[in-house]
Amino acid sequence: MVFVRKPQNRNRENIAQRLRRHGITPTHQRMEIAHVLFTRREHLSADQVLKWVNSRYAETSKATVYNTLKLFLERKLIRELVVDPAKIVYDPNTEPHHHLYDVVTGRLTDLPADNIRVVGLPPLPQGTVADGVDIIIRTRPRS
Repeated sequence: MVFVRKPQNRNRENIAQRLRRHGITPTHQRMEIAHVLFTRREHLSADQVLKWVNSRYAETSKATVYNTLKLFLERKLIRELVVDPAKIVYDPNTEPHHHLYDVVTGRLTDLPADNIRVVGLPPLPQGTVADGVDIIIRTRPRS
């Protein structure tokens, strides 16, 4: 399987600069959350981010994680993937790509955008433009 992810620089100063470039003040807790997101090669849920952050510093609340993830989303630092109604994960890879989701194991794998071609879109509501297309291919073992 081909992965789209570019290697993320794990240097904290680079993470701080990345936050600043997106108009985010790099507070201690934001830095910890960003460090977890950008140094792991995984799509993490908010609860997983909280667990990883608090494994290092047990001072971050669930509300802080959710608020920070919302801020990172608004500033386009991460993407939110609704894999199914009960599972939302956050993806630090904002380059165009799609996903393969194993519904049994929960594993989510990046697929290069050019591996999938969208032939056409339905007519969009008047006054709107397409902002992107996110494709999640759900798989399960053959019975």
